[in-house]
Amino acid sequence: MLILPLIGAICLALTIAPLSVAAQPFSTQAMQLNVDTVAKGLEHPWSIAFLPDGRMLVTERPGRLNLVDSRGKLVRIAGLPAIAAGGQGGLLDVALAPDFATSRRIVFSFTEPRGQANGTSVAVARLSANAERIDDVKVIFRQEPSYANAMHFGGRLVFARDGTLFITLGERFALMDQAQNLSNHLGKIVRINLDGSVPRDNPFVGQSDKKPEIWSYGHRNVQAAAIHPQTGALWTVEHGAKGGDEINIPQAGKNYGWPVIAYGKHYSGAKIGLGTAAQGMEQPIYVWDPSIAPSGMAFVTSDRYPQWKGQLLVGALAGEIVSRLTLDGTRIATEERMLNNLQERIRDVRQAPDGFIYLLTDSPQGRLLRLNPVR
Repeated sequence: MLILPLIGAICLALTIAPLSVAAQPFSTQAMQLNVDTVAKGLEHPWSIAFLPDGRMLVTERPGRLNLVDSRGKLVRIAGLPAIAAGGQGGLLDVALAPDFATSRRIVFSFTEPRGQANGTSVAVARLSANAERIDDVKVIFRQEPSYANAMHFGGRLVFARDGTLFITLGERFALMDQAQNLSNHLGKIVRINLDGSVPRDNPFVGQSDKKPEIWSYGHRNVQAAAIHPQTGALWTVEHGAKGGDEINIPQAGKNYGWPVIAYGKHYSGAKIGLGTAAQGMEQPIYVWDPSIAPSGMAFVTSDRYPQWKGQLLVGALAGEIVSRLTLDGTRIATEERMLNNLQERIRDVRQAPDGFIYLLTDSPQGRLLRLNPVR
């Protein structure tokens, strides 16, 4: 496993040459699209966050944070802590703090080296005025316990309307049974304040045998999270094993079953736990079986895509699609699998403040893409 040292104060300014990739036209059931390449040459990019001035922060899993403008110019941002990059681990999600306009604080998740082991951690830092470095880095959360492998880190970050922070945490694969153990953070979604403290209304506060940060449990490896624009509820997308990828609406204190119940099977072909249902365990609202390996999700609220407004977009890694889901309350009514001709693993899906939808493709030569509807 490669351990990246502290990145120095000197940042590397990288300019991507004018793009030779023409816009790729695609037909969907609802509209025609041109898919534009905004930036390319990104090594396994993982997440996008949009700055107020229109530029973007883009993470690369090997441990790089970039500033990207609409023309594809990249500036490498200095100041990251040590990162354990390997397998599924590395630099993961990035988000702006709710008070970014005045504080310039950002939040990011990463795989932190801890002696011979590692674990998902979350840090807060201040983005410099020129956006070329981060300072005042402070780790506000560490998943416990640490473990020495390179799988199932979770790592998605999303702020609730009340300013609290949801963090998705994998069960590290080999420790899957621990997703049912409330004395650790494995296979959990946790909820904290931005200073790292625990909200008083978390479901297990005051119970000495349970981690107070826990919001919900029984998760495998949640790779997408978003707040519903009307209800304010947390929605998540979770990797199943061999089949059984899920959409959930995690509620405080509820058990989502892994690995006691699940759709799909173990990679060996063996049955998982008790089957698909058990008393006291929640059901997903949607299941993909066979798996598409979902990652990244966004609710469409933009007038730029009037035929998609109010719908949910989910990216897929193994499936190499964007899944467009129409909603009937908390029920998934229909699905369209789009952009399969891109033949790209889709890692992240985001709607920008200007209304355009952006995608990240997961490869050694990953791209930042923008979906342009054809009027």
